[in-house]
Amino acid sequence: SLSAGGAPNLSYQELKDLKKASVLHIDVRERWEVDRFGKIPESINIPLGELVEALQMDPTEFKEQYNQKMPSKSDPVVFSCLAGTRSKQALGFAMSLGFS
Repeated sequence: SLSAGGAPNLSYQELKDLKKASVLHIDVRERWEVDRFGKIPESINIPLGELVEALQMDPTEFKEQYNQKMPSKSDPVVFSCLAGTRSKQALGFAMSLGFS
């Protein structure tokens, strides 16, 4: 299940269309879930428990840790998880840190 600020829920097709633009897709599932169920193409895995710390990292540290440019607070970001609960929490965390 997917969450984005403007539209709380996205279909997979809507996500695919968004990813043609420059949207950062953060998968907040645990690493074992990604290993077991597969990685979503062009997503980065930041387990929910690491997310608050990750979004406050120094951009250089973020790039080293996640092999991806750190999003700015105005960049479009989509969170996903297995059922939708964690992606909604992730969205709340990001918004509380000032992400739009």
